[in-house]
Amino acid sequence: MKDHKQLSVRRVVMAKRVATKWLAERAVPEYRLRVYHGFGRESRNLPGLLRSFRDGKVKIVTATSIPDLGIKPGFDHIDVWSKDRVALQDLDVALQKLGCETTGVW
Repeated sequence: MKDHKQLSVRRVVMAKRVATKWLAERAVPEYRLRVYHGFGRESRNLPGLLRSFRDGKVKIVTATSIPDLGIKPGFDHIDVWSKDRVALQDLDVALQKLGCETTGVW
């Protein structure tokens, strides 16, 4: 009869393999952009503008709508993320044309 500890180790190794395979199938890269805004009238509702842009209700210069755009407002910045790097880079360029300071896509 095999030792209980040896069977337990085998289960853990098998569980790690299953978890690794599951993550590898579902994991996709995510790109981020931080937008700094001032306290002027133009930047007051920037998170709302970005949500409307994501939903396709508003167009921003040359950028196309990004359906999976995540938006998290901070005190003096807004963190934005998406799986679509090219679309996020286009949004970065468009926001810079509107006068926003950004970190660039990373």
